[in-house]
Amino acid sequence: MANRHHVEARKQRIRPVRHRQNGASLIEQIMVLVIIASLAGMATPPLRKMLTHSQIQTAQSDFMSALRHARETAITTGKQTLFCPTVDRAHCSEAVRWDTGWLLAHDADMDNQPDGAPIYTGSGYAGKLAVVSSNGKRFVRFHPDGSASGSNLTLLFCSPSNTDNVLAVVIANSGRVRGASATADQAAGCAQAR
Repeated sequence: MANRHHVEARKQRIRPVRHRQNGASLIEQIMVLVIIASLAGMATPPLRKMLTHSQIQTAQSDFMSALRHARETAITTGKQTLFCPTVDRAHCSEAVRWDTGWLLAHDADMDNQPDGAPIYTGSGYAGKLAVVSSNGKRFVRFHPDGSASGSNLTLLFCSPSNTDNVLAVVIANSGRVRGASATADQAAGCAQAR
């Protein structure tokens, strides 16, 4: 019996002491960081493309809303209303680039400049997006009947970092304002304007 007790005591001494592991090892933590970094690297380009597309859609929507407001202003006030690009938010510029900003104003004397202070101005997208008139037209004039004088105008919206996604706003002589995707030729023109 003593011998059996002696063997049991000996087994208890030989048995290695096992401690429970609390947490992850350094190798496991490094592997998790490598996986996270890889996933972030794969997600960044599509995310950037999605954000750029969102910016272009927002700019297109802003211009469409402003153009519709200009048309409604001409109809409700019975006065010639001008929508044009601006640099200083007080006068129409002679540029075909609209990304520095735009203004909406009455233009009874038809000199393509506001008659007094602009009714409304919009901030530009300079440095973020290019907004270009496709046919060199520098303003839109809405008449009291809601029509737009001159030829149709197409504004193109593109990003310096993404030439695949070019949107357009088309203003017809009837005064109708609509959004569209740009054609391949228009996209090439917008890319050159940047």
